Amino acid sequence: MEFHKICRRFFLYFKSCYNKNNYLQSKNIYKEVLPMNNKPNNYILDFTHVYCDEDMKDNPRFHWIDCSDIEGCALYCSDEAAAEIRKRIMPYGINGIHFIDSGNFHYVTKITTDQIKRPFSLVVFDHHTDMQRPLVDGMMSCGDWAGLVLDQNPNLKQLILIGPEAADIFQIDAVRKDRLLTFSAEELKNGTARKKSANILSGVPFYISIDKDVLSTRFTETNWNQGDMSLDMLEHLLGIILSHETVCGIDICGECQPDLPLPKYMEAEEKNEQINHELVDFIRMHIYQKK
Repeated sequence: MEFHKICRRFFLYFKSCYNKNNYLQSKNIYKEVLPMNNKPNNYILDFTHVYCDEDMKDNPRFHWIDCSDIEGCALYCSDEAAAEIRKRIMPYGINGIHFIDSGNFHYVTKITTDQIKRPFSLVVFDHHTDMQRPLVDGMMSCGDWAGLVLDQNPNLKQLILIGPEAADIFQIDAVRKDRLLTFSAEELKNGTARKKSANILSGVPFYISIDKDVLSTRFTETNWNQGDMSLDMLEHLLGIILSHETVCGIDICGECQPDLPLPKYMEAEEKNEQINHELVDFIRMHIYQKK
């Protein structure tokens, strides 16, 4: 394990010495970020230290929130862990771009949207439904958080789920399906999703949550099985929402597993660093165009 850490540090040093131009360019991309309510409430939740290897830690426009000391929060989230996460993010509000680590922590979206005190809609890009039946009663997980939001949040007007396979969507067992609108991977491919878009309800702010596992492994490497959506498709759909709706906040998860063998970890980190910068730049561009 120690050898692995030493190799990772050498990898970062190598990047800083021999890839300096790309490093500086990527930092400049992050310098201009989503300024919602004229306040940069962008933050990075550091659960696994994976972002330390993506040249993000020293960025002055993102608040760095260390969560690596919180117990009982990987995959499943205890009430105590949820309360501590809520305590740490509450000062920053919901506005801005939030990086929330790997898909193991996607339940942070529920903790965040619980703070919204007015009607809103939630858009989730994900290869999975995250609406499984809880395996542990009374304990939220990365696999059931979206179902909890759908059934329990009184301010939710509509949950728009984009990207899972049709077979997985068919298995959703939720009480409030009347508030759920789904776009399966198959519908996105065959064009039938376009007809369903008329069912999207407007008139309230939208919160967007992106799990990068919706993307093909050509574009990113996550710690979960992935879909085959292209980056162009994700940005096309994201651009429609950003252009036509009022967006009150965005979070992004789907980082790689930190303990991968070093060559695979280096490759995964390069992909994730690039896609994270690309998404921030894309979001920033669309927000500025609306002003």
